[in-house]
Amino acid sequence: MNLVDSVILGIVEGITEFLPISSTGHMILVSHLLGLKQNTFEKTFEIAIQLGAILAVVFIYKDRLLKGLELWKKLIAAFIPTGVIGLALHSYVEELFSPLVVSLALIFWGIVFILMEISLKKKEQPILDPAEVSYSKAVLIGIFQSLAMIPGTSRSGATIIGSMLLGMNRIAATEFSFLLAIPTMLAATGFEILKNFHTLSPENGLLLITGFVTAFVFAFLSVKWLLSFIKTHTFIPFGVYRIIVGVIFLTFIL
Repeated sequence: MNLVDSVILGIVEGITEFLPISSTGHMILVSHLLGLKQNTFEKTFEIAIQLGAILAVVFIYKDRLLKGLELWKKLIAAFIPTGVIGLALHSYVEELFSPLVVSLALIFWGIVFILMEISLKKKEQPILDPAEVSYSKAVLIGIFQSLAMIPGTSRSGATIIGSMLLGMNRIAATEFSFLLAIPTMLAATGFEILKNFHTLSPENGLLLITGFVTAFVFAFLSVKWLLSFIKTHTFIPFGVYRIIVGVIFLTFIL
């Protein structure tokens, strides 16, 4: 990996982390296109720069996070099932990290997004604020989020689908997805960095810093854009995009 690769991966991470199109899936596919080997350092790099994306959400929602104790309780309730399932299945899921699995997951969940939007078109979604969700529904959303352990699913996508099916409108579901990323990704990222800390060195420090900063900038822009987009649009375009990308990569790898 060189500096250009770190910038490209930082851009991909920043743009895709909070869009419902799977950041992990895109990172695997882009790494494949760049000819990068999925060695221990690259895996650690891809996980470490997620902190840049998380920081962007913390920066955007800092006032709400500082004053929202009730919201934090709901986020922790949603995180618990994800954390338990993640720890239990972590070693098994690592075997699924391949372009084929990513492509199939992109297509499958793209179809789910389209069907969900069609089915909810005329249904009222009464929850307008993430803090209004009940604890039982928060736990269910956390279970939905755990589906994103399969690469190509999308953590934000699974969370948004679960939230909307449980009564949140698009904006509330999207914001809950953003905010739930903070405890979820901090835990997952911290775990992986500690586990693979030996792969980090002063020699690759510049690569990490570059990827981190790039991910922060593009995640900030991506979050702001998505919040504006969903005020007047559905998630169907993301479903269509997922299907197209999945089919294209299937064509190349089969």
